[in-house]
Amino acid sequence: MTQTINQPATMAMNPRQTPEQNRAYVGTYSLSEYNKLTRSEQLKTLARDIAAATSEEQQRQLKSRLPYRCPHYTRFTDNHRDRQHIDPESFTFMTCVDIDDAALVDKANEMSERLDMKIGGPWQGMMLHKDYSARRKLHIDIRLPVGMTVAEAQRAYCEALGVEPDTSCFTPERAIFITPDTYEIYRADGWYEPLPDRDIALRRKAYTDRGLTIDGRTKEGAYYDGKSLSSSTFGSHEQDISHLSSLISHLSFKGIPYSAIIAEYWQRTGGEPQTGERNVKLHKLAVNLRAICDNHPDVLMQVMPRFGLTDMELRQVVESACKEPTKGSRLMDQIVDQLSKKTEEPEVADTIDEALEAETTTVAEPASPLAALHTKLPIGLKESLVGVPPSMHMPVLCAVMPIAAAYADQVSVEYCDGNMQQLGLMAIVRGEQASGKSVCKMAVDLWKRLMDAEDAVSRKREEAWREQKKNRKANEKAPDDPHVLIRVVPVTVSCSTLLKRLKNAQGHTLFSFGEELDTLRKTNGAGSWSSKYDIYRLSFDHGEWGQDYNSDMAESGMVNVAYNWTMLGTNGALRKCFRSDNIENGLSSRVLVAEMPDASFQKMPKFHKRSAAEEGRISQAAELLRRWQGVVNVPRLRRTIEQWVEEKRIEAAKDIDHVKDTYRKRAAVIGFRCGVVFHLLENGMRESKAMRESKACQDFAVTMAEYCLEQQMKAFGHALSKEFVVAEEECQRRSANHSVFDELQPEFTLDHLRQLKRGVCSDKSLRMIISRWLRDGWIEKVGTQCWRKKDSF
Repeated sequence: MTQTINQPATMAMNPRQTPEQNRAYVGTYSLSEYNKLTRSEQLKTLARDIAAATSEEQQRQLKSRLPYRCPHYTRFTDNHRDRQHIDPESFTFMTCVDIDDAALVDKANEMSERLDMKIGGPWQGMMLHKDYSARRKLHIDIRLPVGMTVAEAQRAYCEALGVEPDTSCFTPERAIFITPDTYEIYRADGWYEPLPDRDIALRRKAYTDRGLTIDGRTKEGAYYDGKSLSSSTFGSHEQDISHLSSLISHLSFKGIPYSAIIAEYWQRTGGEPQTGERNVKLHKLAVNLRAICDNHPDVLMQVMPRFGLTDMELRQVVESACKEPTKGSRLMDQIVDQLSKKTEEPEVADTIDEALEAETTTVAEPASPLAALHTKLPIGLKESLVGVPPSMHMPVLCAVMPIAAAYADQVSVEYCDGNMQQLGLMAIVRGEQASGKSVCKMAVDLWKRLMDAEDAVSRKREEAWREQKKNRKANEKAPDDPHVLIRVVPVTVSCSTLLKRLKNAQGHTLFSFGEELDTLRKTNGAGSWSSKYDIYRLSFDHGEWGQDYNSDMAESGMVNVAYNWTMLGTNGALRKCFRSDNIENGLSSRVLVAEMPDASFQKMPKFHKRSAAEEGRISQAAELLRRWQGVVNVPRLRRTIEQWVEEKRIEAAKDIDHVKDTYRKRAAVIGFRCGVVFHLLENGMRESKAMRESKACQDFAVTMAEYCLEQQMKAFGHALSKEFVVAEEECQRRSANHSVFDELQPEFTLDHLRQLKRGVCSDKSLRMIISRWLRDGWIEKVGTQCWRKKDSF
């Protein structure tokens, strides 16, 4: 029989108590102890016994042996977990929603993800933890909105989920049984940590202003649920809370995202903070921004950029700004006015230019593969194509897909073959000189802003460490490596530095952007290029790679390669980088290739600048993707791609086209992953409750797979077919079947060999075959263009 685990656990260590004092109350666990408990074989065995129990009575008996945690309080006096012994000061300002109906678990699981990731939604970022119960029901820990009690939050959140609330979850002394770590679905950063003192004080005041206790209860000890107090208890503070929640939930002002407003502010005030000016510049921003945030610190805390500041440090900056004399901001008025005009009024000059251009154009531009889907693209992808000529839509979209997928690096998804995948993507945009490839760079730069801002802080820490290391005295110990997370690396990064970045990646995907593919080839000489394309091949499926040096000067270790990239290059550079060895070995089939339109003798293309609001929506999309966590189920997308790849198999079989048969398989994977990115972006913003993949999402995945297959065959198909021929010739001599070698006369010329191959091979390939026969000792040369088979063969 399973041994009883009888020590309970509460949610978090209280900041005002030492660990020893905490343990005197209901056996509080530290986070490390909690993790150790959930990973223990003892707990896993007990969970398996509960799952295997044949009766509810047996399950209840086994469940009583599970350890538990108290989501609402970290302390109960005299070690008694009941309402009379609650310590109000240990209130956690969170609650746990319990979905106890098995039929609603999947629905609630999906909806909780959508609510947490919906930009501007009232529950955005409120989910703290989620796991399955011992009987595979669902527990969702959420942060309480400011001023909202446990009962109110439970009712409102369950309404948003589309399920009935369980009133037994409203009890203050409630406990939740702990399950093994394999039952855990999601864990937010700081889930187990107490709130800062300032936040606690603000939340307590919101309760006391409503006539409640500091932990949101009535005098009778229950949580107020909107029914037990008279309306006279509430005054203007309730309206303030409602207004505050409305402001925070939209994360915009007059329909303009705060991110766009802040981006325009930096442009007008000399750019983002540099070294030594972070706090000063952020304080000035807060002083101006508060004019459109009702001078409220909590709204500012939601919209202010951090540039490496902790919540406590940012709170100090914000509150200092709000203490200054209240006044409006002429600068913010000008910015809002400008952005409003950009988003609402089309530019007359551009409209006239477009009309004239349409009248004078005599040759119709070929339709983009995205023509039917352009208006259905989700946030981020649609804005990436703003101002871009339709003929360049696919190259731009292919260029941004790898970095969009890199933001969704905490997502895994089941593919058609039943295996789990991450969103590894690599793209090459090819085109002749002056073909307009820079339009792809502009789009990628906008997507990269979020990573660049975070990397800037890490690079400063790393640079300070280097300076400290360089300036230390001879007898001083070298400072410890800060092991910073830097996600954007140059394409020319050395293998050793790349290994270091991957080791410090903390489970995130790295990203590179290269403007010149030829630069990559030139800087990866002396065998390094060979190592690089091995790394690239492994990154497609997060394979394991490493190196081992017996030296402190070089990085050693093994990592799972999570590395996406986008590169631009000419057709010549593409041919030089992708020669026979890395076309046949699989790298070419893993790359999403896009081709710029032919610009020969064409008029200059017209580009239009994106508005600040449109640029802000790209940043919003990047933030949305990074918030997705865990396994995403896309059954419709799987069926669509499975059907497409089968259709291509039949086409290839009818034509005996080995090249198409090879490239169709990974083109399907690439199209599928692009479809997943579309799905994540679309479902983060849609108002409907269904999370199923839309028809547009499925069409998009097929469009990307078709385009990928077409471009791979166009760029690499001929070279791959030649490699197939060469490989076949090398194998034929040793096969049991007759071969070209066996059919040749004892003495033969190149013409004899050419006739047998019937024009399938070029003369260059034929000479290569002959040179291999000579090398292997099968033949000997008897004349300028004549060879003889050796008797032993």
